Amino acid sequence: MNSKLTETQQKAICSKLGNVKLKLLYKASIHGFTGADFHQHCDNKSATVSVGYNKSGHVFGGYTSQPFSQSRQFVNDDQAFLFSFSREKLNTYPVTNAPYAVKMDMNSGPNFGDTLILVYKNRKEMYSNPGSLGSSFHKKLYNFTAEKMHGNNLDLTECEVYQVEESSQFENPWRTVNWNSEQKKTLMERIESYKPSISSVSEARVLLVGPVGAGKSSFFNSFKSIFKGHITSQATPGTSSTSVTTLFRSYTVTPGREGKSLPLVFCDTMGLEAEVGAGLNIAEISNIINGHIPDRYQFNSSVPLQSEAQTFRKNPELKDKIHCVAYVIDASKISIMSQKMEDKLKAIRKTVNSSGIPQLVLLTKIDEVCPLVKEDITNVYKSIYIKELMQEASIRIGVPLFCVVPVKNYSEVLRLDTNIDILLLSAVDQMLHLVDDFYDEQRK
Repeated sequence: MNSKLTETQQKAICSKLGNVKLKLLYKASIHGFTGADFHQHCDNKSATVSVGYNKSGHVFGGYTSQPFSQSRQFVNDDQAFLFSFSREKLNTYPVTNAPYAVKMDMNSGPNFGDTLILVYKNRKEMYSNPGSLGSSFHKKLYNFTAEKMHGNNLDLTECEVYQVEESSQFENPWRTVNWNSEQKKTLMERIESYKPSISSVSEARVLLVGPVGAGKSSFFNSFKSIFKGHITSQATPGTSSTSVTTLFRSYTVTPGREGKSLPLVFCDTMGLEAEVGAGLNIAEISNIINGHIPDRYQFNSSVPLQSEAQTFRKNPELKDKIHCVAYVIDASKISIMSQKMEDKLKAIRKTVNSSGIPQLVLLTKIDEVCPLVKEDITNVYKSIYIKELMQEASIRIGVPLFCVVPVKNYSEVLRLDTNIDILLLSAVDQMLHLVDDFYDEQRK
């Protein structure tokens, strides 16, 4: 059987479920549009994703962690959700009244609490009740609109049910990491003692670029926390849909309370937004990497800094320019990245490539997409799913796989964790290796 659900759509759904893959169990056009056919292939199998396709081209459905049966009873499932696709973008509608999340219906296909029913009453149709009618529990069961879910078209062309299966993990990690305090100490010492190979440059300058909410500011705060010995928050992290960072900032780190700053500067920018005229203006990238923009410059999404402006640095030296660009990408969103965002990143990469500046990807929030990694961060290089996301990031951003580095920023805990620190320090260590390559090219 061939899946009608596209690879991108499957990845979008799996990104909500963790380190999993989908196995097709039931396809109505082959097995039949009846409740009996559905139950024959899907009963007693969990968890499942049910997908409906209608004549107007809408793709929608639901997830339940509970096995289907023919008991005619409602089943409690606080993990259930409905979903729909707007093109390739996944919209989800979590259950709000878990005891009625799923109904075991003998004469229909998948039934999500009498709110959404596929293969309704053994017909090539669906039933939809977004909450405007029905009993009190229907009104707040799943919050969706019929127009957005399925365009008010109840005629099905296909119905599929997939079993959710755990993806296997590698027996041996595909990248070797020493997860111990000695490795952390070694990495810290290597970063502290780093010295640029060009005498006119005292600090490596790394530019952080990425979509709003990906974790640019959080990455710097997390790295700084390691050298301070406690959680810090100098750069303001954001959680909203628009960029919290509006100024160009150059951040340094001083270990402990006193002493000499690390030979490394992180430059934070306004976050990227998919829409034209919003977020960082990609025309500003050339000004940034070539050292024309001063610290605390106020970004303007509409107009980049002009060469005749008073704040424009006219004759920057190598020490003022960017020596490495790090794209900060949310692992949970890489598979559902919009075409507009991907186009912006490609345009930035083209500009950076023309300057010969090395680039890498920081893949953040890896614990949010893989239960294996959430359970133990040292499983990061054992997870097949994380490797697949890294490979996808490599392709979408256009950098070699060895330039894709998974990290976890500090966002919830109050104490440092050695293994999280090792991932963060390893990422910076890789940046400095790339910076050295850049300096070698500058001397030619």
